[in-house]
Amino acid sequence: MTQSPHVPQNRTRRLERHLGDHMRARLPVWAAEFVMFTLKQGWAAIFGALLLIGLLVSARIWQADWALARYDALLIYALALQALFLLTGMESWREVRVILLFHLTGTAMEIFKVDAGSWAYPGAGVMKLWGVPLFSGFMYASVGSYMARVIRLFDMRFAPYPPLWLATLLAVAIYVNFFSHHFLPDMRLGLFAATLLIFLRTRIWFTIGAWTLWMPLPLAAFLSSVFLWLAENIGTRTKTWLYSGQDSSHWVSLAKMGSWYLLLYVSFVTVTLVVRDALSHAPYRPEPKAGAGIRQSPASAAQSQRAQ
Repeated sequence: MTQSPHVPQNRTRRLERHLGDHMRARLPVWAAEFVMFTLKQGWAAIFGALLLIGLLVSARIWQADWALARYDALLIYALALQALFLLTGMESWREVRVILLFHLTGTAMEIFKVDAGSWAYPGAGVMKLWGVPLFSGFMYASVGSYMARVIRLFDMRFAPYPPLWLATLLAVAIYVNFFSHHFLPDMRLGLFAATLLIFLRTRIWFTIGAWTLWMPLPLAAFLSSVFLWLAENIGTRTKTWLYSGQDSSHWVSLAKMGSWYLLLYVSFVTVTLVVRDALSHAPYRPEPKAGAGIRQSPASAAQSQRAQ
């Protein structure tokens, strides 16, 4: 009998559900909810987390006289991770399409920024393109992987979502500004304001067990940018890349957090080009499950009155 190509993926989904049932059966409701939120976030970010572990371990053990350059080893490692995720069903082909889009747009930005002198990759490597090691595209792809996985794991809905043309126009303007500000006035302050004007009413609805919660999308983008800024520091501390004028012992400028905040909107719109079923242009009000209800996330409680 021919095995269905969805069997590994279904097995992974059953494992995820089994873990959730196990935790909810043994912990108080509030504790189970918190633990499941943390575990799901970690599970969604596993591709990026494993890449960061690869940076840390390789920086620690790699020797300059080894036959294989560190950057090339990181590329092989990233490809092996992607193959493993596909074979085990941890990622679907739809999620891989998202990752490919991120890889292409990220690599294009890397090539331009390295040529412009914004940052550099100081190590040697055979698999480099105009000074950019090819593994670097997977760092952007890990953001796409996280977004695609977290949408599925938390059964997310984005509502009310602005018109697609407006969201796409904003994403294009942000992406172009990352290039054009080297020659033209930097428009990022106006783009910061545009993200709030366009997405302030958009809530991210997500489920944890029997509970449905929500958070304003701009707040989620800000919190995500904090974690990405921390990941940037791992990259520079391991001398995987260095910003212009930066020493590996120095923290990355907080301005990079703002850059990631903007880039996350490009990332989000890129994901929604593939994952359209999570969007709702009308306000979304999920049906409460038995014994539960609808709540807003504590972090967004202070903003709820202003947003309505």
